[in-house]
Amino acid sequence: MEIVSTSNAPEAIGPYSQAVVVGDLVYTAGQIPLDPATMKLVDGDVAKQTERVFENLIAILDAAGVSLDKVVKTTVYLADMADFPAMNAVYAKFFGDHKPARATVQVAGLPMGVSVEIDAVATRG
Repeated sequence: MEIVSTSNAPEAIGPYSQAVVVGDLVYTAGQIPLDPATMKLVDGDVAKQTERVFENLIAILDAAGVSLDKVVKTTVYLADMADFPAMNAVYAKFFGDHKPARATVQVAGLPMGVSVEIDAVATRG
């Protein structure tokens, strides 16, 4: 296993790694809308939060030597499924024509009371 760490994304707020590489697969930890420079949550609605989440994911994937076009699967966790359309619009903007597999679930709560968390699995192959 190779542990991935970058100062361009928020440091882990618990006992886990930003990402782990096993073979050709990169597994990211779930990312919430923390600004890595301040370790504070970004202000704004779920769309603004989703943008920060993607910026964090991109930084971690970059540190692992891959980009969003190598993502094969994501899981999106929403505090409120009513936020799905706004999250989905930002998600579509970041992935463009690339359409990885995805699961989206509503959860009872997310770390630090955020509206959205996303993790990803990407391939180096």
